[in-house]
Amino acid sequence: MFVFIRFRLEEVQFLFLGSTEAWLYQEYLMAVPVYLCVERNNKQTCVKLFAENSNSNKDAPPAPIASFVTKLLISFPPNQKTIVHPGIFDKQLKHDGFVWSIDSTVTGRFVVEIEFLDLKVADPSGGEPASIWFSQLIKQSSDNTALSALARMLQEDILTDITINAADGSVRAHRAILATRSPVFRSMFSHDLREKELSTVDISDMSLDACRAFLNYIYGDVRGEEFLANRLALLRAADKYDVADLREACHESLVEDIDTGNVLERLQTAHLYRLPKLKGSCLRFLVDFRKVYEMHDDFNVFLQTAERDLVAEVFHGVLEAWSGR
Repeated sequence: MFVFIRFRLEEVQFLFLGSTEAWLYQEYLMAVPVYLCVERNNKQTCVKLFAENSNSNKDAPPAPIASFVTKLLISFPPNQKTIVHPGIFDKQLKHDGFVWSIDSTVTGRFVVEIEFLDLKVADPSGGEPASIWFSQLIKQSSDNTALSALARMLQEDILTDITINAADGSVRAHRAILATRSPVFRSMFSHDLREKELSTVDISDMSLDACRAFLNYIYGDVRGEEFLANRLALLRAADKYDVADLREACHESLVEDIDTGNVLERLQTAHLYRLPKLKGSCLRFLVDFRKVYEMHDDFNVFLQTAERDLVAEVFHGVLEAWSGR
């Protein structure tokens, strides 16, 4: 599909053909404005097309890579003259952009018409640039459809081939999906182990609700309240079955709502699972904010049950805070 940009004196108009292409183009221009400029003097007419300078904004997307044909339509009533540029293909519209100098003076009314044949976006990971006509909307639609289908496979028990036995119930799943998301599951199902022979996996240290939350995450069906309610169990499962992205998601989430009711438990969790950001946040909450002095009973239990090196680390922080008064 084509996108036309028409410039009439001081007015810029965007004319779109096709609703999908128009939506994509408008969405992209919101992030990377593209400017059209016409300069005239006694000898030349100069047409410039360029993107906003992204060097001043590190978070800005790269300049678009465009293929287009440019025409200058000059009205000499009752006739009209058209000057056509040979065409530009796969040019990145950086700040200097596209410049077309026409060695003639343009008088009277004129229109600059730019027919976009394609508009590509650079891949941040270094891959090949992709056309926005296809890549963004189609990929998003495909991803959403695939995730929805995976969720239905779990919810509707479609062609399941493995049983997960939790502490208080069981649920069916698909060994291929589990193996794809977890190297531990993949090893179970690839070797002659009990899980492969009996088509069952026992997770006796996890409730059925937590197990369902674990499977929902693996299948891409993340549910906010369910995730929050089962974060500690999900962290244990993520560590046990080596699901790195779930482990990190739990880590980041547990940092967000530390309070006097959960800080000691989370400090021990952070120590056990080697979560430095959570551990540091808990220590700051206890020491820097003086919360350790408000939790006498809970802190005494912590001193009796926590690992000695962790208790020593807390005391070291308290002593440092005292000496820094």
